[in-house]
Amino acid sequence: MVILNKIYTKTGDAGTTALGSGERRPKHDLRVQAYGTVDETNSVLGLVRLATGKDFPELDEVLGRIQNDLFDLGADLATPETGEDLGYEPLRVTEAQVKAIEAAIDHFNADLEPLRSFVLPGGSAAAAHLHHARTVSRRAERLMTELAGVEDINRQALIYMNRLSDFFFVAARWVNDQGKADVLWVPGKNR
Repeated sequence: MVILNKIYTKTGDAGTTALGSGERRPKHDLRVQAYGTVDETNSVLGLVRLATGKDFPELDEVLGRIQNDLFDLGADLATPETGEDLGYEPLRVTEAQVKAIEAAIDHFNADLEPLRSFVLPGGSAAAAHLHHARTVSRRAERLMTELAGVEDINRQALIYMNRLSDFFFVAARWVNDQGKADVLWVPGKNR
């Protein structure tokens, strides 16, 4: 159980932060940037839910589950896979979480016509917010893949993040009247 009764600890005043293992790293460390960008994705998702919640309750339920998964993913990244006994079982993203997001992609994508062009972010406020979440999640994924090049990270966490941006894309089309209100890219339109 997490108990936060003191919000500031002053332990980060020198520019470092503690990982789940207790190890301290600079706040600009690649691992910290990766889980910080996952947290940013979660914050954007809070704005998405404000734009979609009451109009799309089925989607909101999935988005709520994803927000919780993103906290799991942040905890996963904040605890390096060192093989050392931490005195507790670190939280890791699982294949079941990946399968759940894949099922959500398939469910919402079933209502959409195939694309014949790229989609511009927009069409509706809800779709624009979902596209914003997509791009922030892609940045988190890029940082995670960079981290995976220098340190071990949970493969399921990487897969989850890759599927997440796909989900946001499908959800953006779905809230745009099942793709009918999508704004399509017209190559060279303004030449």
